[in-house]
Amino acid sequence: MVIIMPKKYYTRIIENELDQLLGIFGAVLIEGPKWCGKTTTAETRAASRLLLMDPSRNFENRLRAETDPALAVSGEAPRLIDEWQEVPKLWDAARFECDNRGGEPGQFIFTGSATPRDDERPMHSGAGRFAKLRMDTMTLFELGKSSGAVKLSGIISGEKFSGAFGSLDSASIAECVVRGGWPAAVGRDALAASAMAKRYIAIVAEEDLSRVDGSRRDPEKVKAVIESLARNESTLATLKTLVADLGGEVSRQTAASYISLLARVSFVRDIPAWNPAMRSPVHLRESKKHHLADPSLAAAALGATPATLLLDFKTLGLLFESLALHDLWVYAQANGMGLYHYHDSRDLEVDAVIAAPGGTWIPVEIKLSSAQIEEASDSLIAVEKRMVAAGNNPPVSKVVIIGFGSQAYVTDRGVQVVPLDVLAP
Repeated sequence: MVIIMPKKYYTRIIENELDQLLGIFGAVLIEGPKWCGKTTTAETRAASRLLLMDPSRNFENRLRAETDPALAVSGEAPRLIDEWQEVPKLWDAARFECDNRGGEPGQFIFTGSATPRDDERPMHSGAGRFAKLRMDTMTLFELGKSSGAVKLSGIISGEKFSGAFGSLDSASIAECVVRGGWPAAVGRDALAASAMAKRYIAIVAEEDLSRVDGSRRDPEKVKAVIESLARNESTLATLKTLVADLGGEVSRQTAASYISLLARVSFVRDIPAWNPAMRSPVHLRESKKHHLADPSLAAAALGATPATLLLDFKTLGLLFESLALHDLWVYAQANGMGLYHYHDSRDLEVDAVIAAPGGTWIPVEIKLSSAQIEEASDSLIAVEKRMVAAGNNPPVSKVVIIGFGSQAYVTDRGVQVVPLDVLAP
């Protein structure tokens, strides 16, 4: 007799925010890439569910939802509607039901890995009834690979950290990059995890983009654009740069269209430029930094393995930056803050800025090893001086995230150094 053990559930950082939103709004939409754990987490809060991608009885759930949306959203609350974009009319049905139930919070949890087709968008926005929540693949902290000794919340409040030792080295960083944060890859070797990322790319190129607007896409051209994005991961490559990188394979218009569609299926998540103050005299470049949903996608698109990355430290450094930005984005969101990049007209830049609307901000540099701490500190201090001279508030902290070679400490220049594998929200 074969005994199938229940799959272990890993606590996710967004759970606190999900609970808060369910206590305020009638419905919560959890958005994010495929396979990041949206449905699994939603099921821990749901009392009933409708899985639209369930193939049972020839996709009976989907047929029922298309035929009678009102009946489909009926069920014990919170009711989970999984992959709602497959039957977009369910949005309007749930919105109506929220009103019909007197505005009671916590009625529905929707999940989605893409936006609906343009000709099937809901009639109403859901304003006042729906709250949106972004979910990403797992961070090092969620995977149990970060000790969590240094809290971003503490850094935001001005706390200084020292003595927390990281355990990563170049080999383990390469492994983390290739494996990524896919819940289904936990416990599997890097080869299996990489195969999942490659399969994800194939599904996006061959199926998902065409489903967004019903137009047929050339899978090979989609893959070419993804590979170009991977080669330029963690850079401020412009569309012109990407098109040149493609060597004439894809036109500028087609490349722009594909990148937009990749964002709509949560494959690309652009990091916006930081705009600290509307009347700030500092002239900032407003281009977005293209960022793939998980570092393993960039590694898979490049055909990188842990072994090949150890022979190419430049690429390993760029993909480590991608890994760190991925985690910082999740940790910043958990603290009610956003993640941005800074690049001004004088070509002064830092890898990331964690900022809140009220003016609180933290410039961040990301470096593979401790040997680059002084160089990173120079950039952070230059940005601080530039912004303060322009009339902005000083940052609450200046942070260098490193991969290996140091413990957490504050330098004599006032810069907080943090190994990525000791960081937590």
